[in-house]
Amino acid sequence: MVSAIGLHNFDSASQAYSSSNGRGSEQADKECLLILDGRALDRECLASALKDHDLGMAVAAMGTIEEWRIRKEACPPLAAILFNLGGRKFTDHGIADEIRLISSEFSSVPVIILSDIDDLGQILTALECGARGYIPTSVGIDVCVEAVNLAAAGGIFVPASSVLSMRHLIDSGSRDTRPLTTMFTHRQAEVAQALRRGKANKIIAYELNLRESTVKVHIRNIMKKLKATNRTEVAYKVNDLFGEGTLAQE
Repeated sequence: MVSAIGLHNFDSASQAYSSSNGRGSEQADKECLLILDGRALDRECLASALKDHDLGMAVAAMGTIEEWRIRKEACPPLAAILFNLGGRKFTDHGIADEIRLISSEFSSVPVIILSDIDDLGQILTALECGARGYIPTSVGIDVCVEAVNLAAAGGIFVPASSVLSMRHLIDSGSRDTRPLTTMFTHRQAEVAQALRRGKANKIIAYELNLRESTVKVHIRNIMKKLKATNRTEVAYKVNDLFGEGTLAQE
């Protein structure tokens, strides 16, 4: 139930591990990355790939954390734990609790999640559960190596796409999302929305069942409240202040 790259041939609990390339004594000075994955082929392939790409540490691949507890005396100290979720989600039964338990038990060892799912919600949940990194399987092996080393050095790795998504949410949240009617009358708010969409006065008058002269009066009042000099500036300021600016229901 255990496989290892750089950690082979566990003949006894007291026997030191040996390396397949004959450099066991050199490897003995290194810390270890523990890969946790219940799928034997997946963990063995990942361990081999990481070793071949100069990870800079020994690699042990095991099915469960219980296996590590049994065999840890024959292994070097842990530098990081790479937990491969595959296609499982944190909402699946027991996943979040298992990550919390491992993160708590190995508080000085960073836990990194490897997952087929590149979802901002799942990434945030992983971090909330104590993970110190989240690697989507869509990245290459070189990025995986860098992410593991970053976490081992005390950093936190998350995919760039998630950072951009978070920035978008922050930018959106920083806008004033109050309804337009907090600044304008209901009719002015309707006209402001129409201006924001680039509609001409005749179209606004037709859609709102108003005289064109009345629309012009509303526009002048809107410009005065926004301290705008033209309708283009009105559209910009409405969009900047209110985003989609929903109208309050009367």
